[in-house]
Amino acid sequence: MPEQQILVLDPAGTDHHAEQQTLRARGPATKVDILGVTAWSVTDPQLLKQLLTSPRVSKDGRAHWPAYADTVATWPLALWIAVTNMFTAYGPDHRRLRRLVTPAFTGRRVQAVQPAVEAIVTGLLDDLAALPAGKTVDLREQLARPLPVAVIGRLIGLSEDQRPAFRSLVDGVFSTTLTADEAAANTAALYAELDRLIAAKRDRPGDDMASLLIAARDDEGDGTGLTDPELRDTLLLMISAGYETTVNVIDQAVTALLTDPEQLGHLRAGRAGWSDVVEETLRHEPAVKHVPLRYALADIPLPDGRTIARGEAILASYAAANRHPDWHGASADRFDVTRASKDHLAFGHGVHFCLGASLARLEVATALRLLFARFPEIELAVPAGELEPLPTLISNGHVALPVRLQPAGR
Repeated sequence: MPEQQILVLDPAGTDHHAEQQTLRARGPATKVDILGVTAWSVTDPQLLKQLLTSPRVSKDGRAHWPAYADTVATWPLALWIAVTNMFTAYGPDHRRLRRLVTPAFTGRRVQAVQPAVEAIVTGLLDDLAALPAGKTVDLREQLARPLPVAVIGRLIGLSEDQRPAFRSLVDGVFSTTLTADEAAANTAALYAELDRLIAAKRDRPGDDMASLLIAARDDEGDGTGLTDPELRDTLLLMISAGYETTVNVIDQAVTALLTDPEQLGHLRAGRAGWSDVVEETLRHEPAVKHVPLRYALADIPLPDGRTIARGEAILASYAAANRHPDWHGASADRFDVTRASKDHLAFGHGVHFCLGASLARLEVATALRLLFARFPEIELAVPAGELEPLPTLISNGHVALPVRLQPAGR
């Protein structure tokens, strides 16, 4: 196959649907430029699943990416490849780090937080109900964002005064329009907040995940616990993954339902449930479009005759894969809660599958169920085409989600 020109991904994600179609049209994988770094964007779902489970692919850039040292100092997305937690770990290190976090996300523990999630959502909806009828509200700001911040804050042990700072700084982690200096400053501020959290929990431990991880760092001297960098970065992973992704799924689910009344009709007629909405949203508009980076440990032949060479970087392009027509047919671009198969890669695949998937699903389903029960006449306050996408090639949501919860005069 002739060599393709490298496709430069739009840092602002201005028209990500068109970009995803272009990526798929270039074959199962194609070389892209992501903020100055060349990587293979993989959009074919079967190939992507193979690579995500292959021992020939690593997430440890320090060990397996020859360009790591020259990239990490200046790349705006350096934090995505430089953290030392299970997100970038490989082999035994990944298993060790995942083992320490897994107990927080068992099915029993997730179900135990459902009453708290319902209480948080109900409180947020009470505040919205007190607003004048017909008033336009930003549902992203007043429901989608505060819910996961409150939930992950309780789980981790974030004090109320720390939550706004973490929310703002995590937004910076997912931004792809910051300069390298701006990204470095955001990272420094984020680590300062993490250090403040760790110091507070060492001084006053609680019944929360931060205290448990600190105990694992301080009490286990057999090499199975956490190093100081691993402790900070594991807390960072839990806070960032538990916040940004859930915000976007709530945002996209509400947008989809209010844009297509037929889909809302399926729910009200009992032809679909809230779990169907959650899964179809994750397939149709996953919270994260691309996830940097993985690295080839050996030459990897592609189905079209090309090769991902040993040491080259790989970009998991989940959003493009989720809508691949080879997976979901000619209707792959359509949001359909009655779709028989809603399989997706929104939470990843293989050993790096998101540990918090069950918690995210619970939060989103609860928020949607209570929102549409409380405000059955909710509507978008602007045409769907006027909703502004977040200016990032990673995160998949809107800058704001203006809605009217009930008509004026009610």
